[in-house]
Amino acid sequence: MDNLKSLLIDNQYFINVESLKTLVKFSNVKIEQCDSWQKISFRNRCMLVGANGVMGLTVPIQKGRDQKAFFSDIKIDYSSRWQLTHWRTLVTNYNRSPFFEYYAPSLKEIIFTPFPSLFELNLATLQWVLKSLKLAVNLSFTETFLPQYPNFVQDDRNRYNPKNFQQIQNPVRYTQVFETKIGFQKNLSCIDLLCCEGPNALHILLQKL
Repeated sequence: MDNLKSLLIDNQYFINVESLKTLVKFSNVKIEQCDSWQKISFRNRCMLVGANGVMGLTVPIQKGRDQKAFFSDIKIDYSSRWQLTHWRTLVTNYNRSPFFEYYAPSLKEIIFTPFPSLFELNLATLQWVLKSLKLAVNLSFTETFLPQYPNFVQDDRNRYNPKNFQQIQNPVRYTQVFETKIGFQKNLSCIDLLCCEGPNALHILLQKL
């Protein structure tokens, strides 16, 4: 781990694999909490794979996706049954994966917990993956928004979004549930990696450093 530099990241809903690969290099990770809401991002969505290909799960937000607000102030819309949809999708896609049964209880708890804000939900998903990987990381939060940071901070905010997340030359590779049918799918949510590889996930991430 890099103990001298720190990593700055956006707060994603179940962080994607390539962002996670970068994160495991650092012992100090700062989460941006002073940025504005961005609708084309992974702040309220994650990417999974099913029998018919890549698919997204989206957390609905109050006041709609076009609002002008700080991300930390965005509230989750619980008027729809999105939690049940997310959970049923995970069961359908990963019930046959080697480690879904192991992670299912903790995943279900996060998804069905009524977090007041999207930021808090996303933070819980990050803490879940760090705990699952048994990875000790010092998490902190920005106190003001800065467009640029000094060289001792690696700024990875918004590095991947739903339009470019699979534009990767040398992706983290592992065996996926539907790989024989539709081929390997790059840079999905950390859920995919953990359900497919379990405790070996950290070893796979470290191999790519």
